[in-house]
Amino acid sequence: MNLFSLRRSPPSLDDLVLEAFLPSPSSEYLMPSVERPKQVFVRGQGSWLWDSDDRAYLDFSQGGGANSLGHSPSVLVNAITAQAQSLINPGFGLQNRGMLGLAEQLCISTGSDQASLLNTGSEACEAAIKLARKWGQQHRGGASRIIVANKGCHGRSLATISASDSSTLTNRFEPQLPGFSHVPFNDLPALHAAVDEQTVAIMLEPIQSEAGVIPATAHYLKGVERLCRELGILLIFDEVQTGIGRCGSLLAEQSFGVTADIVVLGKGLGGGVPLAALLARGKACCFDIGEVTGTHHGNALMTAAGLAVLGAVQDKALLKHVAETGQHLREGLGRLAHRYGHGELRGQGLLWGLTLSDDCADAVVKAALYEGLLLNAPQPDCLRFTPALNVSNANIDEMLLRLARAFSRVRTAQLQCRKGIAV
Repeated sequence: MNLFSLRRSPPSLDDLVLEAFLPSPSSEYLMPSVERPKQVFVRGQGSWLWDSDDRAYLDFSQGGGANSLGHSPSVLVNAITAQAQSLINPGFGLQNRGMLGLAEQLCISTGSDQASLLNTGSEACEAAIKLARKWGQQHRGGASRIIVANKGCHGRSLATISASDSSTLTNRFEPQLPGFSHVPFNDLPALHAAVDEQTVAIMLEPIQSEAGVIPATAHYLKGVERLCRELGILLIFDEVQTGIGRCGSLLAEQSFGVTADIVVLGKGLGGGVPLAALLARGKACCFDIGEVTGTHHGNALMTAAGLAVLGAVQDKALLKHVAETGQHLREGLGRLAHRYGHGELRGQGLLWGLTLSDDCADAVVKAALYEGLLLNAPQPDCLRFTPALNVSNANIDEMLLRLARAFSRVRTAQLQCRKGIAV
């Protein structure tokens, strides 16, 4: 297949008029946030994206896993279109059917008692911190300290930065907020030693995605759950990256056989639109009116998207597909890693990280872009793969071919650099 042979359908007259009269957009007015390639993307379908030059790219990042059903899936497009024609946002102080329906479906499907609908994973993690501290005021003598794991990432608000330990965050905007203790991940003795009378909760990711897709062990998470129950403190799971079918079950906690008091969802819940959720169970349900509000919380348009995504992901056939294609992806990446002398492959379902032999992840991402493949590098020595949950084996095989060419391209450049040849 030619690199950019996959083309979109012929442009409409409206498309041609827009291209003729609208100036090419410039990035000069954007505040710097992340390094982005120069391409401007204009259309997506399933596992593919097209840029403004009509070049096709196979997307195995999918917005960092946010596009759980791929680009512009019909079930999501139809739900948003129908909802937009009747009601978009009546206001956070008024109820709408989508808000009530999504909260109910989330609670029923996850065994939760209450749900709060928010905009982003960072916002939902911050709400989880607030909820835990509110519970500490009521039930633990004002205890407020939360134990978190080294290399964890819970967001980019001031509170969630303080709760995170991301080595890629160069500016932590000091002073950090107090009340967080960091301990090694997958280390039960360290957790035991860190708990004291001021501890209100332990907050963990079942798989540390930004750290390079590092899974917790089942022994560790079960030990953490047991510790929380014995000491009477809360267990919080940040499932922004791992929830909504990403790991082969609706929540990753289900595959580990543990149950948290508070669960945070984001990314894949909206299927590409801003939507997150805070779930609480039993004793953790202690928010009062006015303590977690927001202008767009639970608005009709976004909750319609969430209901469409949740309905699709709850289909057992899709979760079976995630398990089967995840295995196909794991095996293919394992063969490539062996062929090119790379390292460990870690993950579950359709969330995988491949450790490289050196800090060349950025170079591989750029080489893959040249080959028409979109990837993500959470760490300098790690590639991350978060394709659509309905990705096909054919798409996986095509990705592996393009990734192999990217590996070869980087290896050739490295050899030439060692020989002093300009590239």
